[in-house]
Amino acid sequence: MNEALDSTRHPGTDLVQVAFPALRPGPGSGEAGAPLQGVALVTLSRPRALNALSFALLADLGRIVEALDADPDVRAIVITGAGTRAFAVGADIRELAEQTPESLAASEGLRDWDRVAAVATPTIAAVRGYALGGGCELAMACDMIVAGSDAVFGQPEIKLGIIPGGGGTQWLARAIGTARAMELVLTGRPVRADEAAGPGLVSKVVPAEETLSAALDLAAEIPALPAGAVRAAKAGVRAVAELPLAEGILRERSLLMERFGTPDQAEGMRAFLEKRPPRWPGQPAPDVSNAGPKA
Repeated sequence: MNEALDSTRHPGTDLVQVAFPALRPGPGSGEAGAPLQGVALVTLSRPRALNALSFALLADLGRIVEALDADPDVRAIVITGAGTRAFAVGADIRELAEQTPESLAASEGLRDWDRVAAVATPTIAAVRGYALGGGCELAMACDMIVAGSDAVFGQPEIKLGIIPGGGGTQWLARAIGTARAMELVLTGRPVRADEAAGPGLVSKVVPAEETLSAALDLAAEIPALPAGAVRAAKAGVRAVAELPLAEGILRERSLLMERFGTPDQAEGMRAFLEKRPPRWPGQPAPDVSNAGPKA
């Protein structure tokens, strides 16, 4: 894996910045700490527009996330917004106001949320400030959401005479249940992070200034685990949103059987029986000072 930040391997754009490997925030304001091997940080970069999701930004984001997903060294992706006021306030309304049914149907813009949701690499949204409309949909397209205490989520499209179009009605209902989702979509009411955490919209709520650090710390746990098993586990959980229960169980069973006979499965079970930390293929040797798995 990379030992230093490589800006040429996954170049960002003016609208979407990329850091791989991500750098852990340093102890001082604005300081950069140690690189987090296997973790990529993607930052939406329209701070003056509160990171509004223009079609151009969404196109860049979809392309960049897919490129990161195709890189075997990238084991987790954190997505955040520039600044502290917003993750993303939603679509660029000036741009959206000019659309017609025909232009929207011809555009790739509404499909770029699907590109983020479809990647096999685990994704984490680090949300500070507003995550409204398309911003809320983008956060929900990620596998986990780490929300700062100042985060605000919502689907206010009804107040513009439209409805969510990036999967908002579907992701929200699956995350918090139909009744709560119906209330928020039909009223456009925003909810703060603590309220969003109750029904399970977000994975955890942390002090606002710790949001990115907490998301990166969570992401940094993933590269230490076997890559194939991580992707299979993600696919199994994601099947909940796609399949009825009986089909989902069959999908889980199929994913489990595919893991048998792999080097990771052989090493993991051998290490357990030998009472030692596993040495996953392609990863540095474990710190033997830590206790291994307990029988």
